[in-house]
Amino acid sequence: MNFAIPNRFEHGYGPNSDYFEQLHTEGTEVLITVDNGISGIEQVAFAKTLGMTVIVTDHHEMGDVLPAADAVIHPRHPEGNYPFGELAGVGVAFKLASALLGEPPLDLLEFVAIGTIADLVPLEDENRYAVKEGIRRLRRSKRPGIRALMQVSGHELAALSEETIGFTIGPRLNAPGRLGDADSAVDLLKSEDEQQALGIAEELNDLNKDRQQLVKEIAKEAEEQVENRYGDQIPYVLVVEGEGWNPGVVGIVSSRLTEKYYRPSIILSLDHETGIAKGSARSIEGFDLYKELSKNTSILPHFGGHAMAAGMSLKIEDVDLLRANLNEQAKEVLNEETLQPVLSIDVPLALDEIDIASIEALEQIRPFGVGFPKPVFLLEQLDRLSVRKIGAAKDHLKLEMGDRDERIDAIYFGAGALADEMAPQGKLSLTGDLQINEWNGRKKAQMLVEDIKCDEWQLFDYRGVREPARWLPMIPDKAQFIAFSEPSIQHFAPFFKDTPITLMGRDAIYPSSSIVLLDLPKQEEQLKQVMAATMADRVYLHLYVHDSMYFEKMPDRQQFGWYYSFLKKRQIFDLHQQIEMLSKHKGWKKDMIKFMTKVFYELEFVTLENGKVTMLDSAGKRDLAEAPSYKKRQQQIKLEELLLYAPYQDLKNVFDSLREMPAVEEEKLWT
Repeated sequence: MNFAIPNRFEHGYGPNSDYFEQLHTEGTEVLITVDNGISGIEQVAFAKTLGMTVIVTDHHEMGDVLPAADAVIHPRHPEGNYPFGELAGVGVAFKLASALLGEPPLDLLEFVAIGTIADLVPLEDENRYAVKEGIRRLRRSKRPGIRALMQVSGHELAALSEETIGFTIGPRLNAPGRLGDADSAVDLLKSEDEQQALGIAEELNDLNKDRQQLVKEIAKEAEEQVENRYGDQIPYVLVVEGEGWNPGVVGIVSSRLTEKYYRPSIILSLDHETGIAKGSARSIEGFDLYKELSKNTSILPHFGGHAMAAGMSLKIEDVDLLRANLNEQAKEVLNEETLQPVLSIDVPLALDEIDIASIEALEQIRPFGVGFPKPVFLLEQLDRLSVRKIGAAKDHLKLEMGDRDERIDAIYFGAGALADEMAPQGKLSLTGDLQINEWNGRKKAQMLVEDIKCDEWQLFDYRGVREPARWLPMIPDKAQFIAFSEPSIQHFAPFFKDTPITLMGRDAIYPSSSIVLLDLPKQEEQLKQVMAATMADRVYLHLYVHDSMYFEKMPDRQQFGWYYSFLKKRQIFDLHQQIEMLSKHKGWKKDMIKFMTKVFYELEFVTLENGKVTMLDSAGKRDLAEAPSYKKRQQQIKLEELLLYAPYQDLKNVFDSLREMPAVEEEKLWT
């Protein structure tokens, strides 16, 4: 008995009449489909006209009409009464093999386990037994192909689990079919020669890397298309298309888009030479893909699948109509509530309740999967002790969480970018799976993170980072950039050519979840107004200062007194001619002498004309703080001490108090 796997690039998804004719020409008399065929009404009828015996084995959703095959084997056949309707495609094939052999071929349960997990069917009833027993057999498998796959992927056969199948074995077996000819995957599983198997496994491993890169590139293009086309107004159903996208990987891309936007998605590869769009779809709870696609049979000549996933082909000219139809249909079954992903927590835990023995006990109830998910654990309000990016591409996140007494490591795959979105201090809540990390014989609990929540507002400190190019990439796209002085806008202009800057006193300050304070406010009141107006929960501080006064300090009263007595004695003092001499004599900076002169001028102690300072006999007694320049420098030094040079925690306390103040009146936001 021979096998034949349609090439999805030549034959598309499901049965194909041309391929059936080719097989017939090559001598095929009996055609048995596996995991497809139930929607191939015309194709099966064509095979019958060739005189072939056709047996359809499938588990996908059935239409109103079944193919006119010699036999249709389906766990939910309307004329049958099979007690379990959720078998995977491989499970249905296994049942046929059992019937033909007169007994179950238990040695094939290794393959049944792989196919059942990869097909994402519920791990219940017969599926659960097949996977559990199949994994037990896989851990001691003598098949060269299985052993070679584990070797090239760097996994131990004895530690194989459903996760190993789902994330290691399955993707590598799928890779050749996604990129071209799938026969090599079958050749690997059938191989009885260790060297041959190792060679094929290495080839599949390389193909899987190519597949990963291809998925990454297409997913990036698809996400850019969604952002450019819809912005914040994401529709109910995403239909995204691209010229020449590899049809073999669009299903994976669809999964990623559905996960990111929590929307049903269809990813289509366009071939303008044939005028056909081929693609795959993934869905969310509440939107039955097969049911909704079935309402569009007039423009979908070929489609199949089930509630959560589907494949299809249609004319390119009908893509826009399909998009419009599905979004209209979605309005009947989806709403704002159903479009919010919900993560159910199974076990809230404190750190001191986690121990190795309890985690190991969970092994007794494996395998986990669809219909029997892993328990989701919750760790609440833990201090983040360290946060860093890991992995060759720095695209994963590693956190150390805990308190004085207990701590735990946490890994969040694919979330490396979050490291830039976490302020240095604050508490986080984590959900995910508890695992055991074993290194050099030492066992340690760790969490594999599924989601992170931060209930606190966050403060990001870039005060010491002078070059904007180093901190600008960390700022969210829709952040509001705020400046308090015109010179600051001029300073930042070369770096913000396409980014508007809100100038306090000129522009309206508007509500924004993220704000960037580019420079130091002139008064503390301005800062209060900004915080009240924006209601920001992410504050990024740069606080550029054009002319810092903090280290210059304020001349003390003794210095002011000496200079006053000096001027009174001299009566006339020429700043241009004599400031150098005075500076050297007293060890004062020239700017300090000029500043004190300005204060005396504002207090009407002296006159100032063409650099000549003349003492006024009529000068009365006045407080230095009455001089505007004195008051301004005093305020700036205070603000610099409060905002520019304060330790992070002190700065956080300042903003905490500002956020607790009542909102200012709207008309005050302009000043």
